[in-house]
Amino acid sequence: MAQPCRHRAMPHARLSSCWGSRVLLLLLIYVCYLLLGATIFQLLEKPAEAESRDQFQMEKLRFLENYTCLDRWALEQFVQVILEAWVKGVNPKGNSTNPSNWDFGSSFFFSSTVITTIGYGNLAPSTEAGQVFCVFFAMVGIPLNVVFLNHLGTGLRAHLATLERWEEQPRCSQLLQVLGLGLTLTLGTLAFLIAPPMAFSYVEGWRLNEGFYFAFITLSTIGFGDYVVGRDPSKRYIAVYRSLAALWILLGLAWLALLLSLGPLLLRRCLRLWLLLRGYGLKDGPAPDPERLPRPQKSPISA
Repeated sequence: MAQPCRHRAMPHARLSSCWGSRVLLLLLIYVCYLLLGATIFQLLEKPAEAESRDQFQMEKLRFLENYTCLDRWALEQFVQVILEAWVKGVNPKGNSTNPSNWDFGSSFFFSSTVITTIGYGNLAPSTEAGQVFCVFFAMVGIPLNVVFLNHLGTGLRAHLATLERWEEQPRCSQLLQVLGLGLTLTLGTLAFLIAPPMAFSYVEGWRLNEGFYFAFITLSTIGFGDYVVGRDPSKRYIAVYRSLAALWILLGLAWLALLLSLGPLLLRRCLRLWLLLRGYGLKDGPAPDPERLPRPQKSPISA
């Protein structure tokens, strides 16, 4: 009676062992990738950090030499005040006429960074009531954002991915569908992922690579906060500038999810269509399924 139970338990144990081996392998790859990134970032950024630190100390010494009425302690206190203001989102450049960080457009932009989990880190609620509200706002807004992006991506895919029943159509129609879908994805990528970074670079005075860096860090929801739109007090932005940036974030995230979903599908369809056209010629009629095509028969070794 115990023998069948032992046979039934063996596949389960083998499956558990295989799963454990895969987890350990992925964990090893994961840790090695983190170690590689840490090593490269240290090699690239640590010398620049040391240079910036030395330059800052030299500037403080030069400032004390020019203004002998100040001592080091007073200067350190002033630097501390500047740092506290920066942490609270106040730009130390300019004067009190700088645009508010909590006008409606900026607040709308901040709300979008909360529910999309970008969190640049350059601005945060400083009042106790604001912090409490931010917690509850994020608890409801983050799931709502996930549901919205999923439904938006599903709807776009339903309108664009007309290749699901393409085997039933003539090859000319299949070719036109593939070209149409590729053109749509290309135009959407230009509209959501290429043109906005170029526009941000022009408005903010960034280099082009800085604009694309900001767009990638934003849409990947990393959000370092080193580049944020609408923060330069020397520039005059339109009232809805940051609100438009928030809408771009939402639409860009949806388009990026759609692109990652339909991109592999488009590549598979292109490869499949190319193989069919190469093997059968461009003729009308339904395209045969490559998996159902006759396979070449193996000849015996004696032949």
